[in-house]
Amino acid sequence: MYDRNVIVVGAGPVGCTTALLLADRGIPVTIIERYPQPHPLPRAVHLDDEVARILHRVGVSDAFLAGSRPASGLRLLDARHRVMAEFRRDTGATDNGFPGANMFHQPELEALLFRRVDQHPLIDLHRGVEVRAVDGAHDPLSSPPVRVHTRAVADEAARTFTGSLVLGCDGANSTVRRRAGIHMQDLRFTERWLVVDVRAARPLDTWDGVEQVCDPTRAATFMRVTGDRYRWEFQLRDGEDETDLIRRLGELLEPWTGRRDLAGLEVTRSAVYTFRARLATHFQVGRAFLLGDAAHLTPPFIGQGLAAGIRDADNLAWKIAHVMTGRATPDLLTTYQTERRPHAAAMIRKAKLVGWAMTGGQDAAAAVRRLLLAAAVRSVRVRDAVASTATPRLRSGALQQTSALSRRPRALRVGALIPNPVLCLASGKQVRLDDVLDGAPVMLTARRPEPQLVDVCRRRDITLVRITDDADAEPTDSGWVDARLAPGRTAGLEALVDDPSLTVLVRPDHYIAAWGTRSQPPHPPWTIP
Repeated sequence: MYDRNVIVVGAGPVGCTTALLLADRGIPVTIIERYPQPHPLPRAVHLDDEVARILHRVGVSDAFLAGSRPASGLRLLDARHRVMAEFRRDTGATDNGFPGANMFHQPELEALLFRRVDQHPLIDLHRGVEVRAVDGAHDPLSSPPVRVHTRAVADEAARTFTGSLVLGCDGANSTVRRRAGIHMQDLRFTERWLVVDVRAARPLDTWDGVEQVCDPTRAATFMRVTGDRYRWEFQLRDGEDETDLIRRLGELLEPWTGRRDLAGLEVTRSAVYTFRARLATHFQVGRAFLLGDAAHLTPPFIGQGLAAGIRDADNLAWKIAHVMTGRATPDLLTTYQTERRPHAAAMIRKAKLVGWAMTGGQDAAAAVRRLLLAAAVRSVRVRDAVASTATPRLRSGALQQTSALSRRPRALRVGALIPNPVLCLASGKQVRLDDVLDGAPVMLTARRPEPQLVDVCRRRDITLVRITDDADAEPTDSGWVDARLAPGRTAGLEALVDDPSLTVLVRPDHYIAAWGTRSQPPHPPWTIP
């Protein structure tokens, strides 16, 4: 039997989310964090609707939404701040059940996560502790525990922690990555930007979405975050440093503030960041795994850096829990890299493309860009694609491989996130589908389940749910949950109701793993001991 304790290195949002997803499934977690106190300043300011579903699973989504705000979309401006293209986004709930783009103050999110971490009986957080060495990480899972050797930052006191796995959530300069011998692949994007966070005494008269200034001589990004908080980012030219731009900060902000001084503005932070595109050659080596910035660095132009790390956590946590509790063999863990590395690479490519739209080339390239954008914005399909926060579906891994000839509705394709519509339970209570799924594998169908299907779900600890659109359907207590689609709020599950022969298997991370029929129900596409 495995040592079920998992060691998480790094107590940022990715590390805390990973720990909570594991601990809520009964897996003890030790978190090691080198800094004595949480970072007081914001870094990420945007999370999408898919990630909001993960925050819901760790119990912080209500408070997160109360402190965040939905953004209205994206504008691309030219060097004179004229609108070249506008991609509006509905600020209501998407098919995922949350607003598509959520602006937030990162220290507030971290406080919510820390509160849950501190209260969880299966999580042990150690602050002010640095990792010095990792032994046994390359050994198989059945070997003696991994040993993580640390020293306290304050007094150099040594201590060794043991666990079945070590998860590196320790950022771009990851110690776990270095100790595991994993390298970062340079994807050929490096730019220096000045990031300025400001609090305004009075609301600024600005657009409610994100503005990106496509000026090859001084690209910039602007967004209102929450409340009185605003952020600007300015690209630095070769040879420039922070002081060069800070001296001219009032002038740089003038297009948004209407004045050349900083009256009424409090600069809470200004720092130069180097935006890079990098990808770890491996997300797993033996019993060591990389998550978040330790595994991938994404330019910030599409707001997916932190989101990618939280997706890593969601993808890996249920697999670890399945293996540790005997519901899957260890080879399930190898699908973490198979699924997440291509997905992260796709998001990096998209971010680089948006970066090119903002900064690529000089006058000739800028003119070409303007023509392309003018053509693109006339296409409803292109506008919707740019405004959409949907990310690519998974293509391989713990998924049933289907024939290219097997056509299924887009919302029910293997590798896609299952929609999250409003359901009416037999009790009359209205909930989202995610509340019924509750982080467990689930079988969905619209028909009355056959005894064979009920038996398969019972033996494999899969929750069976019958979803209909019939208000008069008779509820039962025969081994499944009965739910009805709320009128007008079906979020893509009509296809399931329209084809009662269809059965869909949904993984604990809410990705569709497999589908089957009445005669051939789906089975988990991973090995069960």
